[in-house]
Amino acid sequence: MKKKKVREKFVALKLLISIVYISIITILFVCSYRLYQDKKNITPWSEVESVEEYTYIDVYKMSEKFAYYKDTNVGIHFVIEKEDTGQWHTYLIAINENDYNKYKNIIDYTYDRIKEEPERIRVYGYPVIVPDTIKKLAIKNIKNFVPAENEIVITEDNYNEYLTNSYLDTTIKHKDEFSISLCITLLLLITVIVLFISTIFLKDEKHKKKVK
Repeated sequence: MKKKKVREKFVALKLLISIVYISIITILFVCSYRLYQDKKNITPWSEVESVEEYTYIDVYKMSEKFAYYKDTNVGIHFVIEKEDTGQWHTYLIAINENDYNKYKNIIDYTYDRIKEEPERIRVYGYPVIVPDTIKKLAIKNIKNFVPAENEIVITEDNYNEYLTNSYLDTTIKHKDEFSISLCITLLLLITVIVLFISTIFLKDEKHKKKVK
């Protein structure tokens, strides 16, 4: 009878510890998944707050280059991103001019060289703060891109309001940054799973020895 009671207590203790482990595993799994999703998420350009954020723009129209870094073959272009509501925004992007053909249809459509609207292109990259030289060229050339009826006079004072203080550099490759929070969470998850498995297969030999 005494053996039975000791065994029942041991089984009950194992069950309680197992429930605790399962709860911790569930919490850690959910945390790991959310941290992974946050790490994986790409921020839309309109929501970017830091030059460290990987971001994208859906290009609806695009200008020919108005500025050019000859040493790197990188050109700066105006682009328009159009919302489903019909509202549009003008931004700047930098592309490798070797990839010009990728954007040619959109550029041609922008200048009425073709009549059929091409599919929008989603471009990815990192924000780069606009240097004064590019800003001056953008102010000078934007009237050649934006339709006259929608043209807003851009000056140095209102530049950031309409064109933002940065351009999207598509030539910068995505950096797969190490997440210490995700790493620690995964290590804890693995540890708790090992402890949980050990608890399941734990035998009550010590308890048996104490029973007379």
